[in-house]
Amino acid sequence: MNWLDVIAEVDLADGAAELFRTKFGGEPDGVWIAPGRVNLIGEHIDYAGGLVLPFALPYATAVAVRRREDSTMRAVSTHTDESWTGELGEIGPGTPSGWAAYVAGVSWALREHGVGGVDVAVHSSVPVGSGLSSSAALECSFALALSELFDLQVDRKVLIQASIRAENEIAGASTGGMDQNIAMSAQAGHALLLDCLDGSTRQIPLDLEASGTELLVIDTNAPHRLVDGQYGARRQALDTAYAELGVTTLRGLDVEQAVSGLVDDTLVRRVRHVVSEIGRVEQAAALLDRGAAGTELGELMTASHRSLRDDYEVSSPELDSAVDAALRAGAHGARMTGGGFGGSAIALVPSDLVQAVASEIGSSATRYDLPVPTFLTAEPSGSAHRFF
Repeated sequence: MNWLDVIAEVDLADGAAELFRTKFGGEPDGVWIAPGRVNLIGEHIDYAGGLVLPFALPYATAVAVRRREDSTMRAVSTHTDESWTGELGEIGPGTPSGWAAYVAGVSWALREHGVGGVDVAVHSSVPVGSGLSSSAALECSFALALSELFDLQVDRKVLIQASIRAENEIAGASTGGMDQNIAMSAQAGHALLLDCLDGSTRQIPLDLEASGTELLVIDTNAPHRLVDGQYGARRQALDTAYAELGVTTLRGLDVEQAVSGLVDDTLVRRVRHVVSEIGRVEQAAALLDRGAAGTELGELMTASHRSLRDDYEVSSPELDSAVDAALRAGAHGARMTGGGFGGSAIALVPSDLVQAVASEIGSSATRYDLPVPTFLTAEPSGSAHRFF
């Protein structure tokens, strides 16, 4: 079985700083780190004004940054030979493309606050394309760096919004903001209940050990892509449903109310997922408030996956194989997590069955000639911060 080791923050920081010295010469002004995330439950409802329940992972992105006295930006990464050099005034939708859009876009979104040129080197342990929010980890670590280097005097809400704009408007990925919120607001040992309608948050204790469970994260190694039209199509379907129902949000509606005014079967299924998923998040938060992270929570997770698979149609053979295998091997529940169409799944597993569940998931992938999955540790971790 393939397990992805957690890289200590000091090693992440050292990796970013060493790349900086090699590519740019001299020392960075500092190194900032932000985490990836996994969403326990509440999928494809952040952009629908729903409730989501993510937590930060111990896999993170480090950026080594040095302020410049001009308006040039240079960006390099340990994960690609592709570097980018450009002027801040050149940044706009689609420019630059690729991974550099996520850092350049943050500078673009914060330009009115007085951001100038920088050199930035990136080193990350968040697997790219896994649905564990490598992009938000990059955006948020860099946004925090810019805030401190240029003394922007803004709070984290401004940095969150800048990171969201970078992803939506420059990189062209239509995401809803959950990832950036958890990267900037996470607390170790907690999940974050985020109300995407009004932006309010509440820290929810996530003590899996007390319930005798572990959360297994399964990177299916099936590419996870959000900039291919599928994500946007789901958002457009909801916009159409809002117009037909004469509402601006589905919050407060039950499933029967929400679908009663719709004729198109696809819209019915999309709306049914959103409304039922909001209810599942509310139930999950209530369970965790009581310290219950066992069978009942697992059942909610499995119901979430079935809804995402059948009503929202964002699963994949790799995700379905992982979920089905986890349940066969004794998991309390399992579901895809993230945008779907590949990426990762999670399973809530009795602590003494983790290895058996992982083994069955791997065997299932082999049986169906799917990519060999990678397993990750899911320990609720802290938010973006300066390392040195």
